[in-house]
Amino acid sequence: MLTYEPGSSIAHRLDPRSKLAVQIGIALAAFSHTTPRGLSFVTVLTGCILAVAALSPLAALQEIRYALPFLVAGPLLSMIVLRPPWLAPPAAIRPALASYRVLLVLLVSVAYVRTTRVRESRAAIQLVVPGRVGRLLGVGVSLVFRFLPVLIADLSRARVAMRARLGTERRLIDRMRIVATTGVRRAFGRADRLGTALRARCFAWNPTLPTLQLAPRDVPFLLLAVALITWSFV
Repeated sequence: MLTYEPGSSIAHRLDPRSKLAVQIGIALAAFSHTTPRGLSFVTVLTGCILAVAALSPLAALQEIRYALPFLVAGPLLSMIVLRPPWLAPPAAIRPALASYRVLLVLLVSVAYVRTTRVRESRAAIQLVVPGRVGRLLGVGVSLVFRFLPVLIADLSRARVAMRARLGTERRLIDRMRIVATTGVRRAFGRADRLGTALRARCFAWNPTLPTLQLAPRDVPFLLLAVALITWSFV
């Protein structure tokens, strides 16, 4: 499940601001240097980040498995042409590189989510972006990190329940409709309960957030982020 997991890796001990800076640097580098050579360098960095987070590539791919079909579908569809020879493999090169750089950014995001508490992410965002805008962004990120795993779990339970009731005998379209409608219905129900819970707990814009402090171990990662951002504009 795409959520925080306690651990003792190097990434767990870093300040969330340095992790956010590296994540932004990786994203800028991946979308600025779209050649195979540039993406190869970003791939090596992504592997190092997963190692620092003590997260295997297979486990990270498992976390973003729902996005993988869309990343694969783009290059495959771009190969189809409406005239002989009906397939044009060279047309899939650019979409494949685009999907691959999105995949790299998603893998780095998984490493961040798995090693950063939600409260720390909110505190980092509100420190970087001051004022009501920062508080709004912090609240939004906090709710997404807490709400998204619950919605994914609801969809998984709906699929299991459908299979237990011989739902696999239905057509694919019917199965997709059942899971989608169940997920939307539960999402609206959870949203209503979330709003009630926030009002009951006197939800405030300025809660007491954890104190963040940069340490010497954050310096190499901040320098890496600066180098990546500079490289993106070169």
